[in-house]
Amino acid sequence: MKKEELIESQINKLEEKYKNSGQDLSSYLDGLLYQRYLTYWDYIHLDTLLSIQVPKTHFPDEEIFIMYHQITELYFKLILHEQKQLVEDKSQDLQFFTDKVYRINSYYRALTSSFSIMIKGMNREQFLRYRMALLPASGFQSAQYRMIELYSTSMQNLVHYTERADFSEEHSIEELYEHIYWKKGATDVKTGEKTLTLKQFEFKYTSRLLRTANRLKGNTIYDKYLSLPKASKDNKELITVLKDLDVNANVNWPLMHMGSAYRYLGKDKAPVDATGGTNWKNYLPPSFQKIIFFPNLHSEEELETWGKQWVDHIFNPNNKA
Repeated sequence: MKKEELIESQINKLEEKYKNSGQDLSSYLDGLLYQRYLTYWDYIHLDTLLSIQVPKTHFPDEEIFIMYHQITELYFKLILHEQKQLVEDKSQDLQFFTDKVYRINSYYRALTSSFSIMIKGMNREQFLRYRMALLPASGFQSAQYRMIELYSTSMQNLVHYTERADFSEEHSIEELYEHIYWKKGATDVKTGEKTLTLKQFEFKYTSRLLRTANRLKGNTIYDKYLSLPKASKDNKELITVLKDLDVNANVNWPLMHMGSAYRYLGKDKAPVDATGGTNWKNYLPPSFQKIIFFPNLHSEEELETWGKQWVDHIFNPNNKA
């Protein structure tokens, strides 16, 4: 096809497109005449992106701390982007399901490997000083991280494991939410009362999280898996990537986070409190929480020893942080 014929064909297709939506093609063509050429920096809002790192102190490494957490939140958004497509899909297509989980795993692997920036890439003395200017803010307050959990599995599986047996799917989302595992990690280590960090988080996000959890009830990624035809549920590749996702989300990622906390907060005679007053040594270890998105995919031994080998490694005094 000659170039002139190709252009004519494209214009005809555009005319049909805009006609079907009740729009006038000529008006849009006029807009193209006046529209500026797109640039990379405008498309990704580069100037804005590079202007939102605003340190609270003069310590240089605080800017690293800010940027790392901003990057982490962008990865969380990528994970949620894939999760939303999964729960909204009605096709029960095995390849679609598997491909989305592969993507989520790739984001988690990037997150886990990137934690070396936090573990080795900041000066500890600087961190212990500028962190005091961040009170009571804490990474605990990441609403996207909580949303990822809600999209992944039923609320019952997010209840603290010491109370999980007392609840079932018959309980309301609101009842289950009151016993969700992470609330125990945001209690004052001395008084046992809710920290200001948790109070702030609940005030801002509780309504949103409850709306989301109610909307997802019976339609989480775990529910979507359980509703697949038997042949798809038994697919070895899908089972493998889902089990990998469980380990990535609930073992590898929190334990890399814990390694960072131990590097900066746990090397003195007594562990230093986290900025939000959270009890990080009890909150972060997977073997203490046993949060498992897809419990029926793991063996009894895997469930019983969930994350234990990593905890033993991190707290082994012979290991250098």
